[in-house]
Amino acid sequence: MRNAGWGLNHPELLRVVADQAAEAIAWTRDELGVAYLDRLDRFGGHSVARCLTTRSHSGKDIVKAQVARLRKLGGEIRTRCLMTDLVTDAEGAVCGVRLRRGHRLSKAGSGSEWRIAAARAVVLASGGFSSDVEFRKRQDPRLDASIGTTNHQGATVEGLVAALKIGAVPVHLSWIQTGPWACADELGYGKGSRFASYSIYPTGILVYPATGRRIVNEWSDRRTRSDAIIATGHACVGITDAAGAQQDLPSLEHCLKTGKVRHFETLTTLATEYGMPADTLGETVRDYNRRVLDGLADPFGKPLDQGLQALMNPPFYAIRLWPKVHYTPGGVGIDAKARVIDLYGRPIRGLFAAGEVCGGIHGASRLGSCALTECLVFGRIAGRRAAAQPLRSFN
Repeated sequence: MRNAGWGLNHPELLRVVADQAAEAIAWTRDELGVAYLDRLDRFGGHSVARCLTTRSHSGKDIVKAQVARLRKLGGEIRTRCLMTDLVTDAEGAVCGVRLRRGHRLSKAGSGSEWRIAAARAVVLASGGFSSDVEFRKRQDPRLDASIGTTNHQGATVEGLVAALKIGAVPVHLSWIQTGPWACADELGYGKGSRFASYSIYPTGILVYPATGRRIVNEWSDRRTRSDAIIATGHACVGITDAAGAQQDLPSLEHCLKTGKVRHFETLTTLATEYGMPADTLGETVRDYNRRVLDGLADPFGKPLDQGLQALMNPPFYAIRLWPKVHYTPGGVGIDAKARVIDLYGRPIRGLFAAGEVCGGIHGASRLGSCALTECLVFGRIAGRRAAAQPLRSFN
């Protein structure tokens, strides 16, 4: 995580995630009943295969299990609520929230105003701001409306701003991550992006169509790969073969039907389809295969001796890739106890936070598969700490 984050990660927060990740994942499996595939995946930036994947290849398996447990315990989930402010008492402690119930994203100002008092504390878990174009432009002017996002429409900045207004310290807000596996031919994060994540990057190569040559280490961190694609100014093409495509057959079937992924019996026909110089693409693949088979060094630094297979089994599969805003590593500052802190590093009483609304954990760029892990670790800490706060008097 520190390497992917360019060393900007806050060490004490990294240590918490590293020390408590295994316990948090075991909790989802043993207590919530979440099922994982019987394999370890290797995503970009990792040095070994160590990533767990749910049966659906999605975090929804974890969320559904959490919701079921919450309802079993008698908890209530209120949807269509837009939090507008955190409420503080005379001493500056957070004692509740203001929100609009019945709010609709398509209608600004909709919903009725409500105020909810906190019995013990507030846990802020409002996520990131990848869909908030105006706010992300203020942090990075390049990320305007022409750059898509993999996030849902509700990934906006209100929760973060509410915390900043009462004195929370902002951390790393201008570091915004784009996903290098984002499919150029679908909206958001669909099965094309998933196929690129699980099949293209782990087993294949990324090629710039104008030259027919590779441009980056396909196992490098997300920022490195995204920057390499964006520098070309054009969607690049990810290529794998029949063996590599086996990594995500459910997504492949859908992508072939919808045209997001194309298959070709020869590299020549693939090159023709994407306007590549066929001779150069053939040379690129032959050179890559030779290095894999002979254990030679890769000019981009990819560790070709770590279980990779040569691309020699047609048909070949290809997908167009162009980065989209995926994750916002910046947010409010927290300490190792998930307490939101102010400009001087002091905890703001009554306010805890977990997940993407927090900053400092991931640094400049998040390592793949570490978001849900961090959410689980700090979510459990925040929940336990909030529940341990004294009950407020409402007299």
